[in-house]
Amino acid sequence: MPKLKIQLAMTLIPLLVSGCFYVSGSIFPHPREISEEKVGGQGGAKVLIIDISGVIKEQGARGFLKSEAGTVEWVRANLDRAREDKKVKALILRIDSPGGFVTACDIVHSELKRFKKDRGLPVVAIMMSAAASGGYYVATAADQIIAHPTTATGSIGVIYHGISLEGLMDKVGVEEKAIKTGEKKDMGSIFRGMTDKEKEVVQGIVNSHFQRFLEVIREGRKGIPDETLKDVSDGRVLTAGEALRLGLIDKIGYLEDAIAAAREMAGLKEARVVIYHGSAGALKTIYTQGEGSAAEMDSEGFLYF
Repeated sequence: MPKLKIQLAMTLIPLLVSGCFYVSGSIFPHPREISEEKVGGQGGAKVLIIDISGVIKEQGARGFLKSEAGTVEWVRANLDRAREDKKVKALILRIDSPGGFVTACDIVHSELKRFKKDRGLPVVAIMMSAAASGGYYVATAADQIIAHPTTATGSIGVIYHGISLEGLMDKVGVEEKAIKTGEKKDMGSIFRGMTDKEKEVVQGIVNSHFQRFLEVIREGRKGIPDETLKDVSDGRVLTAGEALRLGLIDKIGYLEDAIAAAREMAGLKEARVVIYHGSAGALKTIYTQGEGSAAEMDSEGFLYF
């Protein structure tokens, strides 16, 4: 081992053992830009696959050894790169998500719509294991939606998650005191339950976001009768077959079918299929969050699709 490495190890070991070792950020450098990898096909034109996986959220995780971009940041970085590459002729959204935060889902949907308008490229969504709730919300930005035979989709609706520790605090003899400017200023606090009037306020917010969800579906899936949409908008999960019958998707197939559809819609006989790689440190967009930002706070009580 070179002398420098030995000296570094001897410096770090006592700090680690004593428990007072602190580093802000990762000790491993992040790549400075996202990179492209070919995963199939051939030719000069490109079909870009963008992964939208897991819970759709605005911010990612910033840690010691690993930094993970949020969905909003990741999608925007992919679209920014694709805007600059005129060889990209079509997009595929590979969605495997049970849903996510209302605002994050809406931003991703908006970014995709704006990209389509700017570049005029066809977008195909391929649903993997799940594209439910917010996952379906995002999929409606595509020109064509394909689901795997075993995909779980639907779950159209909005939910507010909140907890109350009031009963527990009463048992242990702890009382929370809030000095506030209005009776509803601490509405949704974990330290007390909501009043009936406060529940009405939250229900109104939930209903408003739900109407937005329905508008997005009507815009993206023209032709679905309002009565049909009303029937399936009770939060139920749908199979791929049910979604096809109801007009929520266009066909049942696999990723190869999505690639073929993207090529056909772009008028391409052949194309390279590419994906982008990049750590959170490499994704510099208008949605990039600073280290230790307030956005990394717990999101209990937020609204979810």
